[in-house]
This record gives sequence, structure tokens and C-alpha cells, in this order.
Amino acid sequence: MNLPNKLTISRFVLTGAFLAVMFSRSAWNDTLALIFFSAASLTDFLDGRIARARHLITNFGVLMDPLADKILTCSAFIALAERHAYALMHGDLPAVFRMGGHPVYAKVEAWMVIIIVARELGITGLRLLAASKNVVLAAEGYGKHKTISQIAAIIALLVMNAYGEWWPWLHNLFSPWTPGFALVTLWLTVLLTATSGVLYLWRNRQLYLNDL
Repeated sequence: MNLPNKLTISRFVLTGAFLAVMFSRSAWNDTLALIFFSAASLTDFLDGRIARARHLITNFGVLMDPLADKILTCSAFIALAERHAYALMHGDLPAVFRMGGHPVYAKVEAWMVIIIVARELGITGLRLLAASKNVVLAAEGYGKHKTISQIAAIIALLVMNAYGEWWPWLHNLFSPWTPGFALVTLWLTVLLTATSGVLYLWRNRQLYLNDL
């Protein structure tokens, strides 16, 4: 097994470890979740780079690398939605600002998760349909920007969850701006995810319209 494929498999393992600590209640579980997710995101960056540089592209990597990415990010958003609902119920979620007297939170909502997961499933289905017709659909710029924004949003949200576990000087460094940054990146991610999905389906519409 070559190095890129080992990195891809490690991403599945790190995703499992990330979810395990996300749903645990220990003193450092949010910090560990941040570490595991960041490590998994790093493998996503490295495996493709190494595979292309060393000409180690395999059928396993072509199939499993994007699958590992989708499992990692979708699992993270689902876990964060549950965590934020729990934190809001117990008054542990920091408000970013107030609008009309009501607090606004950097909170992953269920409808956001639905958009993100539906986009990933829809594009995966389209690529499977294309493969059945011996057509290869290349990744587009919007999709790459979407992936970067998703990872940035998840890391920002994890930092927001975790800085309460850190030393006071680190807490004071991150707490003033992290919730606002997390809110902006979260909404940007939802917008890019929806836009990239609609554009991808529209540009490749002949693939499925011909079968209707």
C-alpha cells in the first residue's frame, strides 16, 4: 500500500477518533476533537499532493479519497449541530451579537446540515451516473473553494468550542473574535456549498435529462 492510500485510510481512523471525543464529556474533549479534525484535514491536503507528485494515483485512491473527505466533513457538521443544540440548551454557547434584542450564535442548524449533506450525496450520485456512461466529471473551482470553506468553518467552530478548556491567556486571545469569525465562515460555507452544487448539476444537466 502506497503512502497516499495510507493517508486516506488514516483519515477514516481519525474521523472515528474525532467523533468519539466529540460525543464524550471529558475535560479536554473539545481540544482533542480540534486536534483530530485538523490532523485528518492535513491528510486530505497531503495525500493528493503526494499521489500526483510521485505518480501514485490508484483506483483505490480515486474512489476512497473523496469519500473520506465527505465522511469527515459531513460527520463534523452533524456532530457540531448536536453539540450546539446541547450547548444552547445549557447556556454554554457564546452569543456573537444581538439583533432586535435577540442573541445571534455561531450555531450549526439542522437545515444547514441538510443542505451540506444533500449537496454531497447529489454530486456523488451524478458522478456515479457519469461513470456508468464512461464520462469523467472533473472537479470545479467552486467545489474546491467549498471544501476549503467547510474545513475553515469546522476548525473555527471547534476552536470556539475548545478555547474554554485552554489556559486563560489563550482563552482571552481567541474568545473576542472566534465566534464572529466562525459565524461568517459558517454562512459562507453554506452559501458556497449550495451554489457549487446547483452550478455543478446545471452544467452537467444533460447527463440526467437525457434519461428522464
